Amino acid sequence: MQSATMSEANPNDPSVAATAAKPKKLLEKKKSLPRERISYPFWFGGSASSMAACVTHPLDLVKVRLQLRSGDAPKNMSGTFMHVVRTQGPRGLYSGLTASLLRQMTYSTVRFGVYEELKNRLTPEGSAKPSLPLLIGLSTFSGFLGGISGNAADVTNVRMQQDAALPPAQRRGYKHGLDGMFRMLREEGVRSWFRGVWPNSTRAALMNASQLATYDTFKAVLMMYTPLGDTITTHFASSLLAGFMATTICSPVDVIKSRVMSTSHKQGIAHLLREIYAKEGVSWMFKGWVPAFLRLGPQTICTFLFLEAHRKAYRRWKEIKD
Repeated sequence: MQSATMSEANPNDPSVAATAAKPKKLLEKKKSLPRERISYPFWFGGSASSMAACVTHPLDLVKVRLQLRSGDAPKNMSGTFMHVVRTQGPRGLYSGLTASLLRQMTYSTVRFGVYEELKNRLTPEGSAKPSLPLLIGLSTFSGFLGGISGNAADVTNVRMQQDAALPPAQRRGYKHGLDGMFRMLREEGVRSWFRGVWPNSTRAALMNASQLATYDTFKAVLMMYTPLGDTITTHFASSLLAGFMATTICSPVDVIKSRVMSTSHKQGIAHLLREIYAKEGVSWMFKGWVPAFLRLGPQTICTFLFLEAHRKAYRRWKEIKD
């Protein structure tokens, strides 16, 4: 009995040595994680998001059409997609692209820029990565600021995407994003720029917390516990998981935001919720979830892949070792 116990504890035993080596490997990997803080340009997030918007805008348009559908409009993603192509041609899938780019240049520039700046300032010195609660707090705050800064462009974006689906007499006919914003200012006053600002900012805060914080967390976990390293595979997997989290968390607020912004008359959130619940039940919370994920998943992946490409190019330009 005694010899068996001594055999189990024998340090020369290969199984014991392998078990003891695992914590050492993890510790070495933690030490090898990059600790040098690099301050990237503030506009990188807006630029990467604008590039992603050019790829995923048709999916965003289909999502908005489904959330705002009425009457005999198609009820699914493929039907809505084909309806737009038949009635407006392929270019119809890019209705409102200028407003979408304007939104990314305001909303995404602020949410990414503020988040990265605060993360660099508030991460403890010598720490491999900031804590998850800190990431959630910073991303929530920066997302809320981004939602406010990009609200006017977001209202214009929703209206331009929905315009062709309205009866001819109700169409606004904005020429481009800036034209839509200034026409809203002239015709409806400055308050139109802040229509739906609270649900939009709330959604932006949730989006940032569930997208940026989870991306950074998943990326750190994959780099620490897998042999992938800081590669495009890691970026792809992290952004895919972040997109799934963001879509699920933001779906209810996204539906409310689209409905509020599509109207020209004032309507309280409480009244809108009662009206939606009476007509559609609790299913309204995830109305358009599939097209939302099919849009947000690729959008999140493209955004972070473009962002990591920006960062890599910047490090090469500055001759900073990866």
